[in-house]
Amino acid sequence: MYERYFGLTGKPFRLHPDPEFFFGSQGHSSAYSYLKYGVFQGEGFMVITGEIGAGKTTLVRTLLSKLDTAQVVSAQVVSTQLQADDLLRTTALAFGLRAQGLDKSQLLATLEAYFTQLAVQGRRALLVVDEAQNLSPHAMEELRMLSNFQIDEQALLQSFLVGQPELRDLLRLPALRQLRQRIIASYHLGPMSEAETRGYIEHRLKHVGYVADPRIEEAAFLAFHETTGGIPRRINMLANRVLLATYLADQHDIHAVDVYQAAREMGDEIGPDILPSAQMPTSLAQAQVQQEVMARADGLPLIHARLDQLERGIAEILEHLRTKDAQHEPPPREALVGATLRQVPK
Repeated sequence: MYERYFGLTGKPFRLHPDPEFFFGSQGHSSAYSYLKYGVFQGEGFMVITGEIGAGKTTLVRTLLSKLDTAQVVSAQVVSTQLQADDLLRTTALAFGLRAQGLDKSQLLATLEAYFTQLAVQGRRALLVVDEAQNLSPHAMEELRMLSNFQIDEQALLQSFLVGQPELRDLLRLPALRQLRQRIIASYHLGPMSEAETRGYIEHRLKHVGYVADPRIEEAAFLAFHETTGGIPRRINMLANRVLLATYLADQHDIHAVDVYQAAREMGDEIGPDILPSAQMPTSLAQAQVQQEVMARADGLPLIHARLDQLERGIAEILEHLRTKDAQHEPPPREALVGATLRQVPK
């Protein structure tokens, strides 16, 4: 709705993960490097964790979009409380294999035959399990068993486990000790810094043709960071709301107070846990008031100049009226009386 108003070519803050908008913050760049290292190794498990909305899925999809499909065949599974047999079936389907009506042993045989066929072709399989914190320990153990498939000491399957921080707790269970020994690298994706939050917002805006409209003041970037905690999905939600509100108000400037107001409204609508820091800090509130006072103070000389000009104009008008009255001043009373007597008939 607001894209045309601001001259943008698309929606800058979509919630759907899109590799085209990938922003390489320090954390995201490091995680991406770990994933590339894992792909190069071609075996074992890679673990990426992060808070909800930290950008894990976008990160993985960015990597997958750059893989050479002639060498790596990837498949992605989103875990929703999958049990062991369900995970095997879902994995087979993700690789495009027939899984209906097959029992566990048949599923394992089908997967191994497919992975072996890829190896013969000089290719290998990569499985990405998203929301892996929802897997049961038994399902995790099945993933470890899949990693046992190999030909001449060459692993046929590599797995990326992507999930929320609870995934780390799951992997610490004694029952998953053998799987932990096959983790070649892991990385926890944290929130972005204040500078990175600004860079993230500007990056996404410029990707859709942003040219300084709307103008975003310095304090507004700080407000975005403090209300979202530097979490990309939260930033997207809030920035989209702020742009919409700016458009509806027929404005072209975004101030800190606009960001905090939108954050409070969202907190009231969808819950304070989404944007837990919607309250404007005292220091920023004071700065906002001071900024308004300074803006008014900067306008005082102009106001005084306009008042002086108005006073001079009024003085000129009064002087003009006095001159005009003097030119048409009535004759003295004695002259009026004499003229009247001369007009009386004898």
